[in-house]
Amino acid sequence: MKRKLIFVLLDGLSNKQVEVMGYMKALEDFGKAKKRVLLSELPSLSRPLYETLLTGKSPIEHGILNNSISRMSKEENIFSLCKEKGLKTGAAAYYWISELYNSTPFNKKNDTVVENENKNIQYGYFYNKDFYPDEDVFCYGDYIRRKHKADFIMIHSMNIDDAGHKYGVDSMEYRDAVRMADKLISDYLDEWIEDGYTVLITSDHGMSHDRGHGGTALDEVEVPIWLINDNSDIDLKEGDRSQKRVATIIKSLLELN
Repeated sequence: MKRKLIFVLLDGLSNKQVEVMGYMKALEDFGKAKKRVLLSELPSLSRPLYETLLTGKSPIEHGILNNSISRMSKEENIFSLCKEKGLKTGAAAYYWISELYNSTPFNKKNDTVVENENKNIQYGYFYNKDFYPDEDVFCYGDYIRRKHKADFIMIHSMNIDDAGHKYGVDSMEYRDAVRMADKLISDYLDEWIEDGYTVLITSDHGMSHDRGHGGTALDEVEVPIWLINDNSDIDLKEGDRSQKRVATIIKSLLELN
């Protein structure tokens, strides 16, 4: 039976505030989710870490060193590997993901909605506003699951990161954005599991009290990772805490090795 995976990237989620995610904690307590805390690679910035999560290489290795570097990935990545193996790919994600794996620069008129089997991300919905509602992002990601039956789907939300930049990691607004993500996962997870998907949830980086990230402070680099509905022998507690492990885990879950 073909393995299927939904990869949820909650942008800007610091492990410091996962205590407000009651649903995720309940899944852990009932043995339905494995959790681990990873350390993001450096610099702890979004575009470099998207490439790290999807290639398994550090920013120094893959060359996307800051958020201003806008070019296609030059590395073997999860989307290209899926395409080579004949797996269907999809994403509801921030437009930087489109620029890394489909085409750059992002053209809103042509690149927002994608249905093209020749692309690395074959079915996609891409947005370009950090405050674009997480609720809509999850809805579009789930539409790709239902309409196109994609084998690998990335759902990438930005509201936690947006709240962090506006108010900081210790703010009520940041915690409320985290709570909303927890609620959205609870809205969809049972149906994803019933449809046979393994679910991997993590973040690219955390957030500091002064509304930024990119450095080495624990609030900025400690990020959670959860694995749900997995029957493999993957143990998140094995090995080091490097974020580069995420790509390896995804490859194993999709049998891309």
